[in-house]
Amino acid sequence: MSRTVTIEPVTRIEGHARITLQLGDQGEVQDARFHLTQFRGFEKFCEGRPYREMPALTARTCGICPVSHVLASNKACDHLLSVTIPPTAEKLRRIINLAQITQSHALSFFHLSSPDLLLGWDSDPANRNIFGVMRQDPALARDGIRLRQIGQTIIETLGGKKIHPTWVVPGGVAEALTPEKREAMLKMLPEGLEIAKRTYAFFKTLVPKFKDEASHFGTQDTLFLSLVSPEGNLEHYDGFLRVKDARGHIIEDMVPTWDYGRLVGEAVEDFSYMKFPYYKPMGYPQGVYRVGPLARLNNANSCGTPYADVALAEFHMLQESGPIASSFHYHYARLVEIIYAIEMMERLLKDPEIMDTRVRARARSNRDEGIGVSEAPRGLLMHHYKIDDDGLINWVNLIIATGHNNLAMNMAIRQVADAYVDGNNLQEGMLNRVEAVIRCYDPCLSCASHAFGEMPLVIELKDAAGQVVDRLSRG
Repeated sequence: MSRTVTIEPVTRIEGHARITLQLGDQGEVQDARFHLTQFRGFEKFCEGRPYREMPALTARTCGICPVSHVLASNKACDHLLSVTIPPTAEKLRRIINLAQITQSHALSFFHLSSPDLLLGWDSDPANRNIFGVMRQDPALARDGIRLRQIGQTIIETLGGKKIHPTWVVPGGVAEALTPEKREAMLKMLPEGLEIAKRTYAFFKTLVPKFKDEASHFGTQDTLFLSLVSPEGNLEHYDGFLRVKDARGHIIEDMVPTWDYGRLVGEAVEDFSYMKFPYYKPMGYPQGVYRVGPLARLNNANSCGTPYADVALAEFHMLQESGPIASSFHYHYARLVEIIYAIEMMERLLKDPEIMDTRVRARARSNRDEGIGVSEAPRGLLMHHYKIDDDGLINWVNLIIATGHNNLAMNMAIRQVADAYVDGNNLQEGMLNRVEAVIRCYDPCLSCASHAFGEMPLVIELKDAAGQVVDRLSRG
């Protein structure tokens, strides 16, 4: 008899979702779906607002990565103004973006994913969390807290507050850097780099222990989409779009971000409130691609900083040829990017131009359409606005990093379920592995949906008639 296994909610992610597994008569997996269960409304309720309010409004999409939305939104507003922001303003924006990447990647690795890696997929779920990590490896837990604190402190130093800063404004930033703030940030970075290098070295010792998971956690052939610099190097703030296929061939390169609509289409499905972006030339659903740290490192020729370039070379050694296919290695890529972010923040802060007081270009709206694209920690973030003659928003499109990965995540949970789930002998650890592949992508569902309240922590096994025949509590 066919049955449905429901995992609700998916744990240790940002936001709420559920996974359903359709099992056949013999207990085999027939289908797997990732459901985002809350309604996403920012695109509609922003309509009618003055465009200058958009950075502050859209920052409220998320409390984890508001800086990412502030940057993409302000870049869209820069486009509306038809201005080139001052060079120092761009450098300052880059620093706050790199601080955001540092703290967000630290949250993902240490708090959300390390319990699986350190304590085991089959360990007691009541202990498989950051508190269990604290008991098992206090030093690792402290490193994670401190690294995130460094990133958040830099955001606060520049932006005035850690969450929803308003220091980035259309045309640049609101105020120049002071010598005191510069020195305060520089003092933190050597400690941050040592933590990042130490964690990276530790993770390399773990990688051989998870060869089986790495061979089943989202290894499907996909495209990879990211920003690159004009030289084809790692880029997070600006640059051009690059698409690489599963064999490592570049199929789109140096595409201006304002031309994203030629590459990215959007579809919807009735089982999720998250959109399903796809690569237009291949059509839906064949045009599956991935974004985020794995895609960025697969697409980049180099990082451009010393320690990160060594780590990037080691990252590419995970596979004999072509891009790194396994989504398990998103964890590896995040640690490489943390090293890069800290090295690059130090380089930018030591640049004499960083103290220039010319940090904002002022203008009124000079076009009726603006597009802002940057790399959030989880991948490409796209803000696209249209305004009327009074500067009021009449159309908004937001393509969130997690949305870009939606098709790939659905494919990944099916692959993991096929490999590990036995419907005739269902175990909690099997289902944790299905969840764990979602955690590899570090989805930020609050960016793609908006809800109130809490959801029950329970896994139910239902028969074909919808009756609950078994229930597993997740503690």
